[in-house]
Amino acid sequence: MNTDTLLIYAFVAFFYIISPGPAVFLAIYNGAVNGSKVVMVSAFGNILGLMFLSTLSISGLSAILLASSTLFAIVKITGACYLIYLGFKQLFSSKKSTKEQDKTNNNRPLFSHFKEGFLVAATNPKPILFFVALFPQFLDTSHSIVSQFIIMTALFMAFSFLSLSCYGYLAQKAKGLLSNINNMKWFHRISGVLFIGMGTSILFIKNRS
Repeated sequence: MNTDTLLIYAFVAFFYIISPGPAVFLAIYNGAVNGSKVVMVSAFGNILGLMFLSTLSISGLSAILLASSTLFAIVKITGACYLIYLGFKQLFSSKKSTKEQDKTNNNRPLFSHFKEGFLVAATNPKPILFFVALFPQFLDTSHSIVSQFIIMTALFMAFSFLSLSCYGYLAQKAKGLLSNINNMKWFHRISGVLFIGMGTSILFIKNRS
């Protein structure tokens, strides 16, 4: 892969990553409610989920997944159900008092947030489509395919981690707006509806077969 091709790939990947989606909104929610440490842990889980999907791509399993409507549907429904579950979880949180929410967040282990970030990435069909449909467009078959996949995946993961961290940081800076109980409740309600909406939209994603 030459420098020009890598720069074009970096441009495409960057704008794909910063566009709003489940991982971005999860980072915003964690930044506003749980703080920077949780944002970083969740973002780390997310990029490992992306690495998992990239590994599937290079091994050919993602191509099989896209070719099989049944397998693709299983992944799609799993991801959609998980996002919808997170949405209802936020709607339920809006009914709690601020003290109850703080107590719940403080008692929640960091690994739970890591797992949440990983699952949001690993069960999202959109990265699968990206890795399978776009990765091959930038590969130079005259050079090692594995090394190119490693470079492209590492760049994708770095962009993703930085993007999620920045979204989380900005949300944390705006946390003062959520100090009011009513504002916090509305934030939970809106975030819940958006998660449910994103989960529902995933159900309409179709594979290329």
